[in-house]
Amino acid sequence: MKVLVPVKRVVDYNVKVRVKSDGSGVDIANVKMSMNPFDEIAIEEAVRLREKGAVTEVIAVSCGVTQCSETLRTAMAIGADRAILIETSEELQPLAVAKLLKALMDKEQPGLVILGKQAIDDDCNQTGQMLAALSDRPQATFASKVEVADGKVQVTREVDGGSETLSLTLPAIITTDLRLNEPRYVTLPNIMKAKKKQLDTFTPADLGVDISPRIKTLKVVEPAARSAGIKVADVAALVEKLRNEAKVI
Repeated sequence: MKVLVPVKRVVDYNVKVRVKSDGSGVDIANVKMSMNPFDEIAIEEAVRLREKGAVTEVIAVSCGVTQCSETLRTAMAIGADRAILIETSEELQPLAVAKLLKALMDKEQPGLVILGKQAIDDDCNQTGQMLAALSDRPQATFASKVEVADGKVQVTREVDGGSETLSLTLPAIITTDLRLNEPRYVTLPNIMKAKKKQLDTFTPADLGVDISPRIKTLKVVEPAARSAGIKVADVAALVEKLRNEAKVI
């Protein structure tokens, strides 16, 4: 069984992002980029399933600019068998990515798609759900445990009241949560091996997908700076400030 794992190239989580002076977006020039942490968890889980014998091949896929190939090499260093880059310089919104992945699923016919629940740059948390709807496959989101056996996948997922376990008939789509696993450290020998692994490149036109944006960003601004806290003498003073300054009561 094949497992398809989409991975996204994002600004590294340790980097403090800066908004462009014209407010058109986030400045990523000369900024360290890395794999989206949730997608790293997805790759790790797919590799673990292969090591258990439940999966035969792990395919990493990324959509975006040429530099996304570096992210795919990292995925192959973690353990993916091969990779596919859908190359485009156009802005990609969740629906466009879901359509590209659907076209790729039709081509590769994976038994399972595992992807991060959200990307840390836009926090949309939409691609997995849209992909499940487009492909008409069962889905389980926010997975904290995954087990594959007898043509089904058991997924334990976190909900407001605790956790629940779902049984999905394969093929299926899963989005990962932070507690699913801890990704392994990428070693230098595996990085060198990843350079020799297969990496295929397609364009949206090759897959027959329209990636025109449906949403327009009007302006991007930094959040307002937080003011320093103060101490109040008594409850009456606290209530007065909450009512007149903070205006929360």
